[in-house]
Amino acid sequence: MAQTPPLVAHCLELLAPLGDVRSRRMFGGHGLYAGELFIALIAGERLYLKSDDDTRGDFERAGCEPFAYSSRDRGAVTLSYWSAPDEAMDSPQAMLPWARRALASALRAQAAKRAPKASTPRAAPRKARASPARKTSTGRNG
Repeated sequence: MAQTPPLVAHCLELLAPLGDVRSRRMFGGHGLYAGELFIALIAGERLYLKSDDDTRGDFERAGCEPFAYSSRDRGAVTLSYWSAPDEAMDSPQAMLPWARRALASALRAQAAKRAPKASTPRAAPRKARASPARKTSTGRNG
């Protein structure tokens, strides 16, 4: 069994107050999960936490940086993950408010995926044209 890299072990310890937190190798880094929710990633020896429109401002005000990578097809790609504040890397207590933000962002993303998508209203079905009334023969000559 492969040994857990020191940064990964440290981040798992920092996020432990969330409960069942585990890591999985991916794309040259590690993904961190709280239960089944993807809440963080480790890339380039840095921890990035999940964010969304509700939490992005908190990360910006704390001086954090967004996770970005270069793609040949699309150029610079920025994802909804922000670096953890330096002081949050010191202890689980210091990380907890940031970990909760990441968890809340992941829960909102999951709920959005599961919500029924708004569909465009369909045109009302066409009414069948009434066929002209058939004249019935009464047996009389007209």
